[in-house]
Amino acid sequence: MDPFLALLNSFSSSLTDGELASLKFLCRDKIGKGKLESMRSARELFSVLIELRLLTRHDVAFLEFLLTNIKREDLVLRLKKFVEEGEVNAPDNEPDALEKPIKVICDNVGREWKQLMRELDFSDVKMDRVIAANPLNMREQFVQALREWQKCKGKDAKVTDLIKALRGCKMNLVADRVEQ
Repeated sequence: MDPFLALLNSFSSSLTDGELASLKFLCRDKIGKGKLESMRSARELFSVLIELRLLTRHDVAFLEFLLTNIKREDLVLRLKKFVEEGEVNAPDNEPDALEKPIKVICDNVGREWKQLMRELDFSDVKMDRVIAANPLNMREQFVQALREWQKCKGKDAKVTDLIKALRGCKMNLVADRVEQ
C-alpha cells in the first residue's frame, strides 16, 4: 500500500462535512464548479488535486496551504512529520539530479519541446495533462513534462538520454550545451 495515499485516506476520514465544504471553496479557482459540487468526500477532492498535479507525493505545499486555512493544524503537523520522515521525498525513489541540464534545455528549446518529449518516449496523454495543468505557460509545461519524465524513469533518468533525444530531434547545439 502506498503510504502517501494511506495518509490522504486518513485525512479524508478525519475531516467533517463543514471542513470539506471549506476545502472545496478554497479550490474553486482550480477545479470547476460542477466537479466540486459532485464531490462527496475529501478523498474525491484529493484524487482530483492529484490528477491536476496540485498535489503530489513530492509536492505537498498546496495541501499544507489548504489544511492551514481550515485550521487543521493537527493534520498539518502529521503531514510535516510524514515529509520529515522521508516518506514523501525518500532519496531512494528520487532520480539522479538533472536540474542543471533541465535548466539548459528549457532555456534553449522553445516550441519544439513536444518533439523532444516524444523522443524521450513521453506519452501524449501525460503531455496533455501537463499542458492542462499549466495552460498559459509554455516554459512551465516543458519544465513539468521533463520533471514528470524524470520521476517516471527514476534512477534510469540519465543526462545521456536527454542528449541522445536532443540529437535525435536535430537539436545539436542544445545537446552540445548540455554536454558542457
